[in-house]
Amino acid sequence: MMPDLLNEYLMLKAKDSIDSNSDWELLLRQARSAGVLARLAFFQKKFLLFSPPQHFAYHLDSAETYWLSQKRIVNWELHNLLQVFKLLNIRLILLKGTAYSASGLNAGLGRVFSDIDILVPKTQLKQVKDALKWHGWLPEPMDNYDQRYYEQWMHELPPLRHIKRGTSLDIHHNILPQTCNLYPDAELLLKAAVKITDTDYWVLAPEDMVLHSASHLFWGGEFENGLRDLSDIDLLLREFSGNDPRFWENLHHRAEMLGLGKPLFYALRYATKILATPVPDSVIEASTIYAGGGKNRVMDYLFSQALKPHHSSCMDSLTGFARSLLFLRSHWLKMPLHILVPHLIRKAWFRLADNTKTT
Repeated sequence: MMPDLLNEYLMLKAKDSIDSNSDWELLLRQARSAGVLARLAFFQKKFLLFSPPQHFAYHLDSAETYWLSQKRIVNWELHNLLQVFKLLNIRLILLKGTAYSASGLNAGLGRVFSDIDILVPKTQLKQVKDALKWHGWLPEPMDNYDQRYYEQWMHELPPLRHIKRGTSLDIHHNILPQTCNLYPDAELLLKAAVKITDTDYWVLAPEDMVLHSASHLFWGGEFENGLRDLSDIDLLLREFSGNDPRFWENLHHRAEMLGLGKPLFYALRYATKILATPVPDSVIEASTIYAGGGKNRVMDYLFSQALKPHHSSCMDSLTGFARSLLFLRSHWLKMPLHILVPHLIRKAWFRLADNTKTT
């Protein structure tokens, strides 16, 4: 079986001809390794893509049950957070998987995530942090260097964890680090945020939601869930463009305004290449002003490797090398040289020390 079997399902083009037990088992392993098994369960129900054999359906049901359990937990955490934010008279703006789920978007169907992400104005970070402390949200232990790293360079506070419930919370004040070569104006994101109908929760504007997802995936350097994140982008683009005839035009202008044209170029390029996202030719053409010319051939190879599921059927001897190069690239993009070099040396030293202790 070809390693693009999972992609066929994420493209909403599943084929009934996949009927052997070995094929279904391979799809199961690929989907689980990519973090999209629960998403396939909802695809099957919402879009009626395929009729799985019973042994495969059991796994889909289990993944759906897990996702529904997580959704209940997240909803309760959001309820508790909202009480704190109401006392502070600050909007509770949700990001990433939390936002997709709370908004009822297709990208939230079966979307499993490890923490709750929110956006807060930078001037109110201390106020929010102090208030959350009294409600059981405390920083996870870290050394002084990592503490300064977050405070001076990052776009978020150190992660918080609830002392009783154990849930994790990431408080952002922007969508990319302060030292990044791309650093959008957070005020523009905050001003354009929209309220979820019939709730007191807020999310980024549709265009900003896509740009955030694109920036996180193609500038973040973490690809453990790369195919899942690309599937997020695919579903967001399909749904938003179907709801608003001006979406594509607005997306292009918003990328220019925020200086995020390059991540958008990559998002459109690989969503169409890998998941056959229906993007108009005019939109693709407009995004090529951010293309890298001959360099795109190199990036095509690296991202085609990195965005595969983390399963042996999808990888070759160079997959790990490609992901390592993109990880280093992400640091290069996010940190100037005088910060990057000492940072990498320090991380390498501590990793070596940890390995020495274990041996």
